[in-house]
Amino acid sequence: MLAIFQAAGWPIWLLLIASIVALALIIERLLYLRRVKILPRKLFDEVVQVYRSGKITPDTVAKLEDNSPLGVVLAAALRNVDAPREVMKESIEEAGSGVAHTLERFLTTLGTIATLAPLMGLFGTVIGMIEIFASPGATASNAALSHGISVALYNTAFGLAIAMPALIFYRHFRALVDSFVIDMEQQAVKFVDIVHSGRK
Repeated sequence: MLAIFQAAGWPIWLLLIASIVALALIIERLLYLRRVKILPRKLFDEVVQVYRSGKITPDTVAKLEDNSPLGVVLAAALRNVDAPREVMKESIEEAGSGVAHTLERFLTTLGTIATLAPLMGLFGTVIGMIEIFASPGATASNAALSHGISVALYNTAFGLAIAMPALIFYRHFRALVDSFVIDMEQQAVKFVDIVHSGRK
């Protein structure tokens, strides 16, 4: 593998760095974007129980906020539990947009790598072809020329090999974040309904 990298020229080292960054981001997002961590199963029921018991303290709200992204959204609702419905919903939306931004962290970088990797591979191929045709005596041997072209194409192949999984995971993570945000919004609206139906 090292011999291939050395033969393919310096542009492939850029692709190697891109592949390491993409792999690190994929692993980090796989560990972070777990449903049990983002939307703890019993958290909503616990928040409703706290609200109904009337034991809403700043300490309780702070603990809820540190619990999970869903906790951040529900904590915003608890802080405004005595406010009118519209104010409560607005505070939830603000908290939700902040949480969505956190969940989308690093996805832009992963998407950029997925888009840029094939271009970097093509750039490496072009550099390789220029070196082949510019070097004296390269045209003297068909075997040397075909070997040089095959080595140059390693860049394109490696670029595509990086881009395909990066794009798959980017799309997967985007869909996952969207589903988490929708679930959080639904639970928050449900909590608002519980609070305001109890006032009637």
